[in-house]
Amino acid sequence: MTGLGRHAPGGRHTSAAADRGAFGTWVTPHVSALSRYAHRLVPADVADDVVQEALVRAWSRWSTYDPSRGAAAPWLLAIVADQARRHRTRAPQPPAVLADDAASTGPTEPDVDLERAVASLSERQRQAVDLYYFVGLDVASVAQTMGCAPGTVQATLHHARARLRELLGDSDD
Repeated sequence: MTGLGRHAPGGRHTSAAADRGAFGTWVTPHVSALSRYAHRLVPADVADDVVQEALVRAWSRWSTYDPSRGAAAPWLLAIVADQARRHRTRAPQPPAVLADDAASTGPTEPDVDLERAVASLSERQRQAVDLYYFVGLDVASVAQTMGCAPGTVQATLHHARARLRELLGDSDD
């Protein structure tokens, strides 16, 4: 298939070599956000694999990306989320930690408490928190990635923060 071209976003026809270069240039500014998000969704030892699988998927579907429907980052992050979900359903479940084992490890660090609290949120709240606070997207981009309205994201973040305050014992009183 060498020498065959394909349609890049915007409907232009390009050669395969030019496509690879254009795709690399297009995706490079987003790779660090993709990696941060993958690290939030799967264990660290497989996060790079998830990003790589997502980039392969993005490359194969690049011709379907429509810039008029939104920015590249949310489209790419949605692919990372899908690949992470696929990985979690295929991966064996880690053994459960017994309560006695957890107590014997000593005091927990505040970030460990936060990670546990975030992990206890609903999937939708966790996704909003991860994208907004850990990946650094704005509300509009989080909404685009999650496929909902910005107001929905704001409400979801509000409820997630309230739940985190409750779980972490922090109040505004």
